[in-house]
Amino acid sequence: MRVFYHDKCFDGACSASLFSRFHRECIRGDADYEYCGLVHRAGALFNEADFTGDENAIVDFKYSASPYITWWFDHHLSAFLTPEDHEDYLRGMADGRYRDRRFYDPHYISCTSFLAHIASTRFGFDAAPVAELVRWADIVDGALYESPEAAVEMPAPAMKLTLIIESTQDPGFVPRLIPLLTRMPLQQVIEQPFVASLLPPLLERHQRSLDLIRERSESKDGTIYFDITDQPLEGYNKFIPYYLHPEATYSIGLSKSSFRTKVAVGSNPWTKTKPEDMVNLATICERYGGGGHARVGAISFPPNREDEARRAAAEIVAELRHAAVG
Repeated sequence: MRVFYHDKCFDGACSASLFSRFHRECIRGDADYEYCGLVHRAGALFNEADFTGDENAIVDFKYSASPYITWWFDHHLSAFLTPEDHEDYLRGMADGRYRDRRFYDPHYISCTSFLAHIASTRFGFDAAPVAELVRWADIVDGALYESPEAAVEMPAPAMKLTLIIESTQDPGFVPRLIPLLTRMPLQQVIEQPFVASLLPPLLERHQRSLDLIRERSESKDGTIYFDITDQPLEGYNKFIPYYLHPEATYSIGLSKSSFRTKVAVGSNPWTKTKPEDMVNLATICERYGGGGHARVGAISFPPNREDEARRAAAEIVAELRHAAVG
């Protein structure tokens, strides 16, 4: 079984772990699991040549119409890359081909909680032993922290794991981590030597990114903007802007990594703006080929198209500042 998951994402890793435990307990007890991370990038997201397992699963990531995909679970509003993909899913559900193997519901906070619900209600999976993991997947993916300090100062084991998952450049780390997430408490996971050794330098790096965003960010008309494309940051804590500017409603961050230039578009989980007055950020990102959730989204451009990414970011900043003061 090959399990494809949203890489550099706590919910993606948790979903892969939960899927494997469910599949082993309820579907096939003798299966071996191989984990393959997927990232949002400009261009094709999948290579069908990679779908080589006896079964292939995708969790917490966009839909693939490939006949080689056996299982699919997702909860993102922008789950379908093209109208044709959405039509394929609807046809498969209507004729019964996908009814018990491909699952989609954008109302769930995390893919982990969605998967736990489907596994327990449809297949008799006992989700009680993984309740801590499901709870924290909802907190992390739904930004349900009690305060900006809880999100940025990261006292909980799940937050430290999120930092490592989002920051590590070792392609073998998350596949090694995934099986542990449904095997032991998160505090015990963080104490594993191969995990614990990564934390001190990442906490130092986290402090540097906080200082950098403090220096670069501008908060105006309820919207934060910063550009750190000249800095070698593969990732940063997405709550830093609201930690620094708690009065803001939206944040747009422009950053660059080895494989993309990214426009991150988010909203303040602690904003006083009424939910009905919030802008759907997934809809905005979809205009530029990106996507996400109503409250957080992103757009990926090739690394050599930084100017195009910067223009898109400027347009979104102007739109959100207008919406915030309008």
